[in-house]
Amino acid sequence: MTISAYDHPFLSGLLGDDETASYFSAQADIRAMLGFEAALAKAEAVHGLISHEAARHIGTVCATFEPDVLHLRAATARDGVVVADLVKQLRKAVGSPYSDCVHLGATSQDVIDTSLMVRLKAIAFLFSSRLSQLATAFDNLDAQFGKNVLMGRTRMQAAIAITVSDRLRAWSAPLGGYRDRLTQQRFPVQFGGAAGTLDKLQDHAPAIRAALAQELGLSDTPQWQSQRGIIADFANLLSLISGSLGKFGQDIALLAQAGDEIELAGGGGSSAMAHKQNPVAAEALVALARFNATQLSGCHQSLVHEQERSGAAWMLEWLILPQMVMATAASLRLALELAGHIKRIGQRNS
Repeated sequence: MTISAYDHPFLSGLLGDDETASYFSAQADIRAMLGFEAALAKAEAVHGLISHEAARHIGTVCATFEPDVLHLRAATARDGVVVADLVKQLRKAVGSPYSDCVHLGATSQDVIDTSLMVRLKAIAFLFSSRLSQLATAFDNLDAQFGKNVLMGRTRMQAAIAITVSDRLRAWSAPLGGYRDRLTQQRFPVQFGGAAGTLDKLQDHAPAIRAALAQELGLSDTPQWQSQRGIIADFANLLSLISGSLGKFGQDIALLAQAGDEIELAGGGGSSAMAHKQNPVAAEALVALARFNATQLSGCHQSLVHEQERSGAAWMLEWLILPQMVMATAASLRLALELAGHIKRIGQRNS
């Protein structure tokens, strides 16, 4: 039993998304954090801070290392972050004489933020693909029903007749821009060390950061540990996507209310009224849009970092951002399903 709708035993059937959820599993996070440690060792070996033998050994251990997760849980309750104990366990697994070469010059936030960026980059490409699929689904509907007539409505009142193409254009118009923004989004490495100065690496710091970013497939950006616009900007994009899909859902629900303007397959049943087919997916799109809109303000609150690092603002991101990602994932999945369930829209122009 969980308190999150996204992995709830039955609510997740409506609001979950298994493909996206996998990127937020403990295993995925740990693998990305260990990837950071292996890439850091490799970058530091290239620039002579540690030996190539040490980097190879650390990389080999990181590839197969399975930490004690229960111990990580207890340590996180004490330390506020998982990395301190993860690095301790990793150093023990690496062993002498290379254990001191693990995590050299890095800090916990470097590992956690970079793990997030690696996983968000993969999610962004997944979302971009779904947006392309949805645009194609709208194009297919346009080819089938675009010339059909709908009553155009302004301020919830009948206005003038429009075509289905007109309505589809409104649904589809934002999708290409969102897709482009997702594929062009910066996902930077975080590498600042204890206070953002990479003091232990001295003159080698910029080159090692660049090599680390290249190894992980991330952009090379000076430390951003207390400047969280990158997170807020991504959260804003998530809210825009789910908001536009919420508009699609709201329109479908209203079309279904009118009764004769749309025919849907796969409607939801009622426990009290057997004749009903509720537009469940459409309703969920509206709810998810409103959820993300309310969460976005929390991400903007997390922009307020005191001095060189804020534990409180950082934790706020941990609470909010995964929920927003999951809401957007569910929105994209449901929008694709809903578009596929439209059997007819509008009336033929006689």
